[in-house]
Amino acid sequence: MSRMLQSYVQGGWHTAPDEGRPLLGAVDGREIARISSTGVDVAGAIEYGRTVGGPALAAMTFHERAAALKTLALTLMAGKQEFYELSAETGATARDSGVDIDGGFGTLLSYASKARRELPNDTVYLDGALEKLGKKGTFAGQHVYTTRRGVAVQINAFNFPVWGFLEKLAPAFVAGVPSIVKPASPSAFLTELVFRRIVESGLLPEGSVQLLCGSARGVLDHLGEQDSVAFTGSADTAAMLRAHPGVVSGVVRFNGEADSLNASILGPDVTAGSEEFELYVEQLVTEMTVKAGQKCTAIRRAFVPENLVDDVVDAASRRLSEVVVGDPRVEGVTMGALASVDQRDEVRQSVRALSATARIVYGDPDSVDVVGADAATGAFLSPILLRCDDRDATEPHDIEAFGPVSTVLGYRDAADVVELAARGKGSLVASLVTADPVIAREIVLGLAPYHGRVLVLDRTDARESTGHGSPLPVLVHGGPGRAGGGEELGGIRGVLHHMQRTAIQGSPDVLTAVGRRWVPGATRTEGDVHPFRKNLGELTLGDTIVAGPRRVTRSDIDHFAEFTGDTFYAHTDPEAAAANPLFGGIVAHGYLVVSLAAGLFVNPAPGPVLANFGVDGLRFLTPVAAEDELTVTLTAKQITPRTNADYGEVRWDATVTNQKGEAVAEYDVLTLVAKPDENEDAAAADQQLVGAQR
Repeated sequence: MSRMLQSYVQGGWHTAPDEGRPLLGAVDGREIARISSTGVDVAGAIEYGRTVGGPALAAMTFHERAAALKTLALTLMAGKQEFYELSAETGATARDSGVDIDGGFGTLLSYASKARRELPNDTVYLDGALEKLGKKGTFAGQHVYTTRRGVAVQINAFNFPVWGFLEKLAPAFVAGVPSIVKPASPSAFLTELVFRRIVESGLLPEGSVQLLCGSARGVLDHLGEQDSVAFTGSADTAAMLRAHPGVVSGVVRFNGEADSLNASILGPDVTAGSEEFELYVEQLVTEMTVKAGQKCTAIRRAFVPENLVDDVVDAASRRLSEVVVGDPRVEGVTMGALASVDQRDEVRQSVRALSATARIVYGDPDSVDVVGADAATGAFLSPILLRCDDRDATEPHDIEAFGPVSTVLGYRDAADVVELAARGKGSLVASLVTADPVIAREIVLGLAPYHGRVLVLDRTDARESTGHGSPLPVLVHGGPGRAGGGEELGGIRGVLHHMQRTAIQGSPDVLTAVGRRWVPGATRTEGDVHPFRKNLGELTLGDTIVAGPRRVTRSDIDHFAEFTGDTFYAHTDPEAAAANPLFGGIVAHGYLVVSLAAGLFVNPAPGPVLANFGVDGLRFLTPVAAEDELTVTLTAKQITPRTNADYGEVRWDATVTNQKGEAVAEYDVLTLVAKPDENEDAAAADQQLVGAQR
């Protein structure tokens, strides 16, 4: 008997005491492993995630979690060859495995990078700007995101045993929420191998990730209001899980990503033989054959102008005739097996149902030539292209054959194809191949309410395009209606899905303390030491310098205009400037105001401030005329140490006012500031110790 897959729960590997059930290789039907979750303490695993994994992650900042993910991804990538070898047993070719394995590790790296760049080195994320709730500025509101205290249960599909769980784990981990991963059984042997290497790496805190191999029976019964479920699979299963009493009564967050009848549209402007025509056909065949068509984003409905249906069918059939089906380990094979014989038989049944109103124009669901394997024991299937000329047919819009199957349908015009695509009742993705931006806008806006993602493909973006069927970490993945009504990935959006948004109301000092970002009206500290002379460890929120006044002269304005070449009439032509209803005369350049302000607050000597790397939110509020006097108030607004660097980022609130006290400009100044020198810190600590002993 083959090896029993193990679950990793409550800090250890668990082997089921029974014989489990066999998992068969997709290529030859031999037993690869056995699977069972008998004996797993499901309630204990959930509580372990909450009480051990949760606190461990809560002690880490966003940046620290990101650093752990990055190191993990690089570690897994270094040993990926063993994953590729086992992936072949799922029927995947090297190209298929790359999409799954490298795509999964790439998702970890993407989230690590996004978190480091877009999230603070903290555990709280501020959502949006401060909301002023009182006239005097003593009462305000701020939306914040904090980590929920539950677990994220992730129930995955069989088609992506690596990417499928990593694309859910990455945002949950960055958010600080422990994950319980439940892989689909047919390909769980690959998930378990990758998970084993994750555990062996020791890079993730104990309890932050657990693995459940086998049945997930009972899991949903133990979830509560702080927990979440992310499911990928069929629409029917998603509906069943969403209605589970444990999910409903516990008010558990449920995210569904279901297989859908995705569409690809050939634009009405495209002609046979054009670049866009060839791109369309190439993409159609690619999406039919990658992963043997077992992708939730694969093209199921190919919409083509009625006058080009024959051309597309002929061109696609020629390309499909070049596809070599067989053992993915054999050189020259371009399409492997489906995940299992049962899956192959389900696809055959779906093809028969589709054939009620469509006819097969390429392939045979009951016969296929196989290279390097036996079609009788392996889960092999020929690519199947159907054509439906019945505009009233419902089958192409209701039945999904989850394999290398697609149906070509004709349409009349842009409005018609939008209506036909909508018959799918919601999809993950649609693509449009057109060379006309006007047509693109019309069709894209028509498709958008029914789709989670829309790709517009033409000769300009084709070389860089990742294709119709590729969900990307930085873009949302999900869709309305039949597609599950959920949303995953999307960069930081995926992280925030696991967090709780709360509106905090209070005084400026309270909001500054909670969010660790100084807000207007909070306490400012003006000391004898210029803030630019303080290193990152010495700076505190609210450290302020007030500098000025500086009189702006007409010669300043004239010189700036000549020196920069900015001779806009408001700065150089008195008569025209006087006629401008906004100015009423010559005014200073906005960038002159900012430059003069910098001259007021900058401390020129070498010191902890290493560089100014940007200005955010610059607004010019009141025109500055000659002889106006400028004063600048610069306040330390946000302090963010960088992980594994000897410096951090400091965001300063800058407000420039005139002699009347009116704000003329507001903006944030971004600087890099050195961290304390370790030797200086040690010396300071020694001095404090000596003082205490005395």
